Amino acid sequence: MMHKHTYDAQGKQLCCTQEEKIYQKANASELLDEEHTEHDEHNHGEVDIQSTEENKQTTFQMFLPSLISSLLLIAAIVLDNYIKPEWFTNNIRLVWYIVAYLPVGFPVIKEAFGSIKEGKIFSEFLLMCIATIGAFAIAEYPEGVAVMLFYTIGEVFQTLAVKRAKKNIKSLLDQRPDEVTILQNNQPKTIKAESVNIGDIIQLKAGEKLGLDGELLTESASFNTAALTGESKPDTKAKGETVLAGMINLNTVAQVKVTTAYVDSKLSKILEMVQTATAQKAPTELFIRKFAKIYTPIVVFLAVAICFLPMAFADNYIFKEWLYRALVFLVISCPCALVISIPLGYFGGIGAASKKGILFKGSNFLDILAKIQNVVMDKTGTMTEGIFKVQEVNIKPEFNKNEILQIVNVLENQSTHPVATAIHEHVGKLNTEIKLNNVEEIAGHGLKAEINSKEILVGNFKLMDKYSIKYDINPDSIVYTLIAIAYDKKYAGYITIADSIKEDAQDAVNRLHSMNVKTTMLSGDKTNVAKFVADQLGIDNVFGDLLPEDKVNKIKEIKVRNETVAFVGDGVNDAPVVALSDVGIAMGGLGSDATIETADVVIQDDKPSKIAMAINIGKQTKKIVWQNIILAFTVKAIVLILGAGGLATMWEAVFADVGVALLAILNAVRIQRMKFD
Repeated sequence: MMHKHTYDAQGKQLCCTQEEKIYQKANASELLDEEHTEHDEHNHGEVDIQSTEENKQTTFQMFLPSLISSLLLIAAIVLDNYIKPEWFTNNIRLVWYIVAYLPVGFPVIKEAFGSIKEGKIFSEFLLMCIATIGAFAIAEYPEGVAVMLFYTIGEVFQTLAVKRAKKNIKSLLDQRPDEVTILQNNQPKTIKAESVNIGDIIQLKAGEKLGLDGELLTESASFNTAALTGESKPDTKAKGETVLAGMINLNTVAQVKVTTAYVDSKLSKILEMVQTATAQKAPTELFIRKFAKIYTPIVVFLAVAICFLPMAFADNYIFKEWLYRALVFLVISCPCALVISIPLGYFGGIGAASKKGILFKGSNFLDILAKIQNVVMDKTGTMTEGIFKVQEVNIKPEFNKNEILQIVNVLENQSTHPVATAIHEHVGKLNTEIKLNNVEEIAGHGLKAEINSKEILVGNFKLMDKYSIKYDINPDSIVYTLIAIAYDKKYAGYITIADSIKEDAQDAVNRLHSMNVKTTMLSGDKTNVAKFVADQLGIDNVFGDLLPEDKVNKIKEIKVRNETVAFVGDGVNDAPVVALSDVGIAMGGLGSDATIETADVVIQDDKPSKIAMAINIGKQTKKIVWQNIILAFTVKAIVLILGAGGLATMWEAVFADVGVALLAILNAVRIQRMKFD
């Protein structure tokens, strides 16, 4: 039951070896096949029967073949060693053990033939078949059955462990309702979620999950966003704010205007990312896969050598004795513990992280984060709230303050920067009579436009310097974000804007320091503002007044010192820096499509403390993986030597193979139970 092949909707075989099966089982795309069988049948005219059957299997059904074999084996051992009836001899005894062997042995034999047909001769299935059938050939029936029985039990535990690992990711799928209620002519109508059009109005009752991204039309509503962000605290949204697929409406009936197609929702993009997460393997995984392909045939040839080479130099060579040693060697050397527990460990790490609202695009990034030496972070939106408020408006007397602010408001409306939002909230409604021409954004400086043939500049004081605008203040003397304004080639004044530090930013820096990770802040904001924030948080190094290319140069300087670097930012404006760093971590991934596309790791709830948590998950995952590697190699090496020397029996071989595999699996699933808070 555990050894069936898995097929896609077109009937193509996806995997056959145990090594490939663990990757297939651990891939979240299989969940989509299981969850949407009806949908696939409608679209393709076929059903993924294998996925459906596996999904319906209970734990009892999975253990049933092993249970039958166990009962028959125990009965046979009792008859063999205690009751010893006259009839339990010769052919009857052999048939009894064969019947005990078949429930667990037949699926493995079938897999071995399937592997051979595909040209993959040296699979672990073949090793187990040779070892157990060989045991029958030398009349070691109980040991032959026991080896296959324990191997099969290990397979079932592996399957259960993978199912547990998939639960966290499967919970994301549960957040996508198949049907939604829309309003047509003010009448509710239930339709398929994928059939909803942009602009349709969804009516969401209390307790219902939102199926698509949209804009809230109701004055206010509270939502449970735990499945998306890992944050259990209800999130209250106001009219006009964005609400996302997967959010659960908590109190009143709400109406949402759909703004994004079903397949383009943030949740769909996250799911797509998670589905492909296991495609990017960690170096350790890649090594084990290559190692297993070389290791297994070598083991088979060594077993043959153990059996036949002693014939040339042993005085009292007994074929049966040396064949038994060779079979023991085969069972011991089976690479189950490695090919099962290592990918399971990494997938467990990805699952544990997703439960905490941290999404990894591949297990390779778990490995890199585990050895991070320097976390480089942006300031705005990463360590600070990114919600600016105007503190002071200082416009020179010779200018009309109201007129200047109205022009600035219209110009800043061209930008999506949080500073522009703060100005808009302060000034208020746009003056539609103001017409700007030749609007231009100057990267790292600000905005430029023309009005009534006069030039308007709004940005930082570097923009003033760039256009040779003389000003009479020292920008460094003000510990706020400054927006300088020039009109008709004359300095007109400034606006000060303040941002607040996130409540868990201090904890984030403290935890990073406790891991001996350096912290560096890079900001396009002026140096004294960036330094003020960095000093409050205890960040090791800080650099302000940086253009995008300056940030790239700073990252290069750090990497010259051979430090492994993670950059934390919005993943959009800092794309060159994200690309250059070893790991790009995006904050607030639910707010930006580009963030999900660009970053290697997405922190969904904007909390800086999750940076340290992600690193910790990477460290713990790598620790568990290496524990399993050392455990498997150490035990197998010891018992292999004993087996080749005739000092180990099949029972020790079973422990070295299945026992170690079970211990490795149990160790791998530990990460899913760990607390990283």
